Amino acid sequence: VQLVESGGGSVQPGGSLRLSCVGSGFSFSIWSIMWLRQAPGKGLEWIATVTPNSLSTTYSDSVKGRFTVSRDNGKNTALLEMNNLKPEDTAIYFCRKGTNGERGPGTQVTVSS
Repeated sequence: VQLVESGGGSVQPGGSLRLSCVGSGFSFSIWSIMWLRQAPGKGLEWIATVTPNSLSTTYSDSVKGRFTVSRDNGKNTALLEMNNLKPEDTAIYFCRKGTNGERGPGTQVTVSS
């Protein structure tokens, strides 16, 4: 099982980024994919989930209305579209297979002027 995130970078407040998560070694299409983040000096925070068939997406209050999660099962890929980024969104972002499954190494997002 492997998940790999990409798309992180440095942006100014108000900017946008799109993160990708590519899964391999498992049946990607039957698993919910969760996005989490870890800010400097803080614990892991769940921010979004997309169900296997994309019928349901849920978000934490901290990102609701600004972030959108989606997936393309044909490409074993989940996406996290992040808009109106704020300095407090600075963190390492991870995707995870299901509630307690494997997660990727993460991608750094830095929001700063």
